[in-house]
Amino acid sequence: MISRIDLRGDALPEGPALRDLLPRADFDVSAALEKVRPICEAVHHRGDAALIDYAEKFDGVRLDQVRVPAEAIERALAELDPAVRAALEESIRRARIVHREQRRTTHTTQVVPGGSVTEKWVPVDRVGLYAPGGRSVYPSSVIMNVVPAQEAGVQSIALASPAQAESDGLPHPTILAACALLGIDEVYAAGGATAVAMFAYGTESCPPANMVTGPGNIWVAAAKRYFTGKIGIDSEAGPTEIAVLADETADPVHVAADLISQAEHDPLAAAVLVTDSVTLADAVEKELQPQVAATKHIEDRITPALAGRQSAIVLVSGVDEGLRVVNAYGAEHLEIQTADAGSVADRVTNAGAIFIGPWAPVSLGDYAAGSNHVLPTGGCACHSSGLSVQSFLRGIHIVDYTREALAEVAHHVVTLAEAEDLPAHGAAIKARFEWKVPGK
Repeated sequence: MISRIDLRGDALPEGPALRDLLPRADFDVSAALEKVRPICEAVHHRGDAALIDYAEKFDGVRLDQVRVPAEAIERALAELDPAVRAALEESIRRARIVHREQRRTTHTTQVVPGGSVTEKWVPVDRVGLYAPGGRSVYPSSVIMNVVPAQEAGVQSIALASPAQAESDGLPHPTILAACALLGIDEVYAAGGATAVAMFAYGTESCPPANMVTGPGNIWVAAAKRYFTGKIGIDSEAGPTEIAVLADETADPVHVAADLISQAEHDPLAAAVLVTDSVTLADAVEKELQPQVAATKHIEDRITPALAGRQSAIVLVSGVDEGLRVVNAYGAEHLEIQTADAGSVADRVTNAGAIFIGPWAPVSLGDYAAGSNHVLPTGGCACHSSGLSVQSFLRGIHIVDYTREALAEVAHHVVTLAEAEDLPAHGAAIKARFEWKVPGK
């Protein structure tokens, strides 16, 4: 059901050579880019009409309008299962506790007497948030996108999610109910690349946004790449990933359950166990069989995900070598199930989010830890972070110098300008003074 990669014995290679040995899904955004280009341009030139046509083509439903009526959002909340509502409200509460602490404050640095630089943080004006709705429905992704944007102070927030034929062309009612709980009343029935294009270009019903965030399939990732430079994006999210670094102290029942929990997202989902214990590897492999048989989505998601080239049990010589492997892999979600898991986690440098010990599974982070589950995939954790309040803020430097403070450093500015063969830069300084070379 899942392959093995044996990296014991010989010294592990460094850098790219080690990364090349590790499992990873095929996810060719460049190839998808050419297919989304005409879709994006159709939305550019035809607006809502293109969105309606593509909803019929891709989602199997003909829309009367793209924007979801306010009464549909209110109705979805009124009809929501009380237990689901309570769970969503608790998820929102915990996310707000964490994200509220992330807001940066204005800070002024006095560089010299009379010369200061202030950094102030300003939210983007308008964001378009995306909640997937293909194989599964993700009201949790609504929370993970909306809460940090709201805590950052974004004033205009819109959300898009695919039209559902079973919901009369509206996004899934649980998506709409989550929007209602968060106070989001601008919602659009648009999916995939069409939703990203709608936010990038704007249409008759939807003003353009400054930024688009949210997870999605390869078409969403390709559309984000297409619009990079025109709008801000969070990341080109690929298939979800879990890596578990475990030793002989880990419970194979827990490890197998956690691998399956991510495999059920998508046939391209990655489930990777890194361990120095053959006994644990054997036990986990044995445990996968009955757990998979007892759940849903076996043939269309879990089995192909676990059997795919992106998933494996990686055997290493020890926990130190396991750390090198997981740092090279840079997982979206990394669980540490070892002795002294907290100390081991402190040595991790590349991961979207780290889950310590047996009682912090990835599922907790997906819904109710308070952390954000929109995280970097495909090894991008080596240079990128997950979604946060900071994602929606811009730092602006404010430079304030008196005449005296400028005069003190003027000759250095002129010298550097001339060293770079940019004499007009120096002239802009000289114009402010009766210029003479210092010391003459």
